[in-house]
Amino acid sequence: MRPPASADFTVRFWGVRGSIPAPGPETMRYGGNTTCIEVRCGGHLMIFDAGTGIRAFGGQLAGEAPVDLDLFFTHTHFDHVAGLPFFVPAFDPRNRLRLWAGHLSPPQTIQSVLCDMMIAPLFPVPLSAFYGSCTFNDFQCGAVLQPRPDIRIVTGPLNHPNGCCGYRVEFGGRVLAIVTDTEHLAEGHDDAVLELARGADVMVYDGMYTDAAYPKHVGWGHSTWQQGCRVAEAAGVGRAVIFHHEPNHDDVIMDGIAVAAEEMRPGTLVAFEGMVLEL
Repeated sequence: MRPPASADFTVRFWGVRGSIPAPGPETMRYGGNTTCIEVRCGGHLMIFDAGTGIRAFGGQLAGEAPVDLDLFFTHTHFDHVAGLPFFVPAFDPRNRLRLWAGHLSPPQTIQSVLCDMMIAPLFPVPLSAFYGSCTFNDFQCGAVLQPRPDIRIVTGPLNHPNGCCGYRVEFGGRVLAIVTDTEHLAEGHDDAVLELARGADVMVYDGMYTDAAYPKHVGWGHSTWQQGCRVAEAAGVGRAVIFHHEPNHDDVIMDGIAVAAEEMRPGTLVAFEGMVLEL
């Protein structure tokens, strides 16, 4: 039997787009920023991915210093890290930020990869500007992490070029699964994905493509919103949230996906910037 659910397990989406930012009037309602998810478990703040959506979140947090948080990367493709150099709290030595990644193999580390990104002539401010506030932690994907005594995070490998790590956050009797970026199998379901999603109250899933568009993108490392519904059903997920939207999908297309997803599996949501869920 599950313990009583905590009223303080919330998820907020600051960036929901995949591959590249897609700003403009055609994407205003769902948003054009790349992936960034805020998760609060009681008084503890966690962030998953540092896409361009993290910039606005950092502006909000800047006025709350000192802040203490854990930032988990699914992987370090550019759409998932591009916002980090503009994340204001990382420059403030009063703050404590722990950065985590589980997809890299030696000699690469999360610190070395981010250093290679924030280096001339690509960027004028080096990663060393963060050293007063940030620590860097690498783990092997598949490990179980415990950033706080009452928070358990199960990690698992996802099917994506250069490696990717999915997360299962367990807190207060509730479960959040973050499963992006991942490509589904030709037949059946990926056992690693099912384990991350099993019985989750909310599953955030890579719905980059539609079933119709996917055959042109086999091997690119992404799934479909329809597959998200199928995974949710197979894993006994409470609510699926479609995420990591194709940059060419404007608000009209996303509205159509939202209607079709609700018809396929009632309760399915399509993530938009500013969406807040309470588990």
